[in-house]
Amino acid sequence: MFFYARVFLRHFYGSPLPEAPEFDDDKAPMEPFVRDAVERVRAGDWWAGRKLIEDAGTDWDVRDWRISALASMAAEDDRWLYAWLRAEPSDPAAVLIQAMLLHQQAADARGSASAAHTSAEQFQNFRALSDAAAQVGRRAMALAGPYDPVPWSTMLSTMFADRNAVEQSFDEVFNEGRRRDPYNFDLHLTATTLRCQKWYGSHEQMFAIARGVAAAAPPGHKSTLLPLFAHFEYAMREFSWDERTKRSRRRCEKYFRRPEVGQELDQWIAKFRAGSPGAGPLSLCRQWMAVYYSLAGRRKDAKVVFDELGQFPDPSHEWNYFWGDREWGYLQNWWWANGVRP
Repeated sequence: MFFYARVFLRHFYGSPLPEAPEFDDDKAPMEPFVRDAVERVRAGDWWAGRKLIEDAGTDWDVRDWRISALASMAAEDDRWLYAWLRAEPSDPAAVLIQAMLLHQQAADARGSASAAHTSAEQFQNFRALSDAAAQVGRRAMALAGPYDPVPWSTMLSTMFADRNAVEQSFDEVFNEGRRRDPYNFDLHLTATTLRCQKWYGSHEQMFAIARGVAAAAPPGHKSTLLPLFAHFEYAMREFSWDERTKRSRRRCEKYFRRPEVGQELDQWIAKFRAGSPGAGPLSLCRQWMAVYYSLAGRRKDAKVVFDELGQFPDPSHEWNYFWGDREWGYLQNWWWANGVRP
């Protein structure tokens, strides 16, 4: 009742209310030539997929995003991908899409629950599919061009199911990926996650990777915002582990309202805002800013970012960290940022 009254009052007496978010991937903003290629691939035209990746050139962020998007499409229907692999079994892009597809299937097999709520069968399938992804990933590395870091980022992703792989190969894979692209966003995001306390590292290792690349990366680069992600992982592990309640969220809000935390995160956001982020997708980084501003109670700052995200976002996992559901968390905070929810 009070919610609808607030909507009414805002509509008639406040500034115009933006269109409410819709969680529909098919309506998400996309360049016309990218949308055309996606539709052609869905219809079985794998040549359109190859052209889409070739057109990314050496923009590794864009190349990574397009390969990942095609892998997600293959998860729905992989006939076009295996037709491509039969026709061109040594095409680096096709092999890498296959590796990413297997990694995504491994993640789906495990699920997003904590280890205590994951079955032995889920772990077994997670490990088997991750091993398959690593095997294909090694072939993608062998076929990669001399400066392409994307297969090395993908190889790091396959290590979540295998502690031994992390202990034996993490440094080698991570360092080679950094040699190829010193500030690569996905490479450092995966490394930060692998080295967080939740997986195979510690808070200290996680923050060292995130802060190190954020300091080294030029203004505007997405990697300057990786410390935000590290703080989310820290807060979730320390104050909301295996719990998604209002009480746990209040503990996280208290953390993000600490002066020293806000000062650091504002510094990284200022560095990101100070430069050009390039052509790669920005939704994830913008959502990190929105999550931070929402937890910190900074309504005006949150609204600016929600407006940048537009009407058709794909809610990130961090909303689930603190609100228990990605879409519900995003929507609740969107309403709050727009002055409808207290």
